[in-house]
Amino acid sequence: MRVKPFEQLMIEANHEGHGFKRALSASNLVFLGIGAIIGAGIFVLTGEVAAHYSGPAVALSFIISGIACALAGLCYAELASMIPISGSAYTYTYATMGEFFAWIIGWDLIIEYLFAASTVSVGWSGYVVSFLANFGLQIPPSLTTAPFLYNDATGGFEMSPYGIINLPAIFIVLAVSTLLVVGIKESARFNNIIVAVKITVITLFVIAGAAYIYTANWHPFIPANTGHFGSFGWSGIFRGAAVIFFAYIGFDAVSTAAQEAKNPQRDLPKGILGSLLICTILYIIVSLVLTGIVPYTKLGVPDPIAVGVDAIGLKWLSPLIKIGAIAGLSSVILVLLMGQPRIFYAMSKDGLLPSAFSKVHHKFRTPYMSTIIVGFIAMVLAGLFPIGVLSKLVSLGTLLAFAAVCIAILVLRKTQPNTPRLFKTPFVPAVPILGIICCLGVTLFLNAYAWIAMIIWLSIGIVVYFFYGYKHSRLRNNE
Repeated sequence: MRVKPFEQLMIEANHEGHGFKRALSASNLVFLGIGAIIGAGIFVLTGEVAAHYSGPAVALSFIISGIACALAGLCYAELASMIPISGSAYTYTYATMGEFFAWIIGWDLIIEYLFAASTVSVGWSGYVVSFLANFGLQIPPSLTTAPFLYNDATGGFEMSPYGIINLPAIFIVLAVSTLLVVGIKESARFNNIIVAVKITVITLFVIAGAAYIYTANWHPFIPANTGHFGSFGWSGIFRGAAVIFFAYIGFDAVSTAAQEAKNPQRDLPKGILGSLLICTILYIIVSLVLTGIVPYTKLGVPDPIAVGVDAIGLKWLSPLIKIGAIAGLSSVILVLLMGQPRIFYAMSKDGLLPSAFSKVHHKFRTPYMSTIIVGFIAMVLAGLFPIGVLSKLVSLGTLLAFAAVCIAILVLRKTQPNTPRLFKTPFVPAVPILGIICCLGVTLFLNAYAWIAMIIWLSIGIVVYFFYGYKHSRLRNNE
């Protein structure tokens, strides 16, 4: 097992990151986290989970996910303060469990970020179509619907009766990828603006919607199980927690920006924990208001918040909510498409991926080749697949990555006990052990399709590693 020496990680953190522009403050990092966390979870998946898995108890699903994320977030914060280098869970795993496991986590993160960006793009498309319809502009369903559908009950794919391609989803990925190539400072400034917009809009929705809550919509708060595992009841609450887990990956994305932070060891923990706390509170409040306004059975749509606003009849609020959702989902796409190229960059610098993935633009100082490649693949996924297929794979990938980070804390407390830590995870080993149990436990509530697809994906990754990564590994060749 080849573990990357800790001293080498520190050298890379101090020198190899100089190709990037250090432009992000602590507040920028908090806003990046909020930008990635507040989006699909509130504007899209709240409705899907309530309608198909949890009912009004979707709030409990968010709490369960939030607890698991808090445990993992505390571990992330310590590692980010110790190893301020791009790569996220991939880098942390390389320093603790060795190159092969680092490759597995890095390959797993591709699912996490690429599929997450594609998932949110599909939700963005739904809100744009709904917003344009308010002004009498109708986009043909054939151009806003994926050609492939997934039947959660049967576990199989079906052809859409009218869908050809989701053009709005493709458009937003292309636009955001272009912005990310231009520069990180410009991207962060854009993100700060739209985060402010969506926080304002969410606050308006909560204040306005609270007056229209019909408490009968909360009864029964936990609908009886239908006889199928994961379809309401407590198994449905846990399956809902597993499905929406990917909505929390924003704090993971914060750690990928380590080499563009002004003071990463001090500010990364603030960005990770600050964004996680703010977003968990908002998730719970919004889910309670939404299910109090609209019966949960009517929320299985791409734009549930818009449905909630339409139900209370405040026409002036409807376009504002949709603008906020469009802006909010845009920021999520931006942060996710920012994170994946930086993980590719770290893997490429280690020799596990071709050198094209670590090319930095001479003018913009961004990993432009990785950004273009990631953007192209995300466009294909967003244009062809529905949100239900994409979100489940993302959740599984996220849970596995978070478990690996919790393991990394346990290892580094043994192997690097004297290394300075500007932030220390409290109650070790209890917190990381509980984090591992929670993250791996929630994966058991995902359906068989997600596991089969992940096993196939990881099998492909292992083949790629032994045919390319193993032979070109910088660590192996240096040895």
